[in-house]
Amino acid sequence: MTSLLSLVRARVSRDSDSDCGLSTIEVVILAPVMILFILVLVAFGQLVDGRGALDGAARDAARAGSIQKEEGVAMAEARKAADADLSDVCSGPVTVTKTSAGWANAELFTVEVSCEVRGLAMLGLNVPTHLTASFTSPLDPFKRKA
Repeated sequence: MTSLLSLVRARVSRDSDSDCGLSTIEVVILAPVMILFILVLVAFGQLVDGRGALDGAARDAARAGSIQKEEGVAMAEARKAADADLSDVCSGPVTVTKTSAGWANAELFTVEVSCEVRGLAMLGLNVPTHLTASFTSPLDPFKRKA
């Protein structure tokens, strides 16, 4: 019985010596992969946040333009609203374009807002992240009558 116990102890001792340092190697291999995974999650989170901010900016720009009396003032106010909403989201200039037809007899004011959103560029990936959003707001009939 004693010899069997000593054989088991010798076997366990030999197995534990062969695993020495294995967890260090696992950490060295897995740590960069986990860090890269977290950075990718953050980058895609910024893209989702940018998408939401762009949709909100298009809504605000369309509403700001729809309550104006003149088309030129409406576009200026739409650009101002979009710039204010996207100042910390876009990495380049914000483009606001009127896509609805007419102004004098029109009932709707539609704008398209677009810009380059930060995201995957923080990882060093040169993936284009040009996002565009559009929104339509009814023109205010009471503001337009002079």
